[in-house]
Amino acid sequence: MKDFRNASIIDVRTPQEFAHGNYPGAINIPLDRLPQHITEIKDMKKPIVIYCRSGNRSGMATAILQQSGVPEVYNGGSLDDLLQQLK
Repeated sequence: MKDFRNASIIDVRTPQEFAHGNYPGAINIPLDRLPQHITEIKDMKKPIVIYCRSGNRSGMATAILQQSGVPEVYNGGSLDDLLQQLK
């Protein structure tokens, strides 16, 4: 995986999951609310990295954003995967 420290990071888990731990600087946009935030996400600094608990929801979110024309969107996998990148 490439270095995502200068990326916009989106956590697509629930607010409850986000409250129990998250990637530093990540913003929480739950998967079910993602469609309402497409315009906002298009304006974010690129690349955009999406993560969740296991990589499943982030994969779905990445596909939704790519189909909506958002460039440079990557599935970061799980929170643990991304935290490993900080080490």
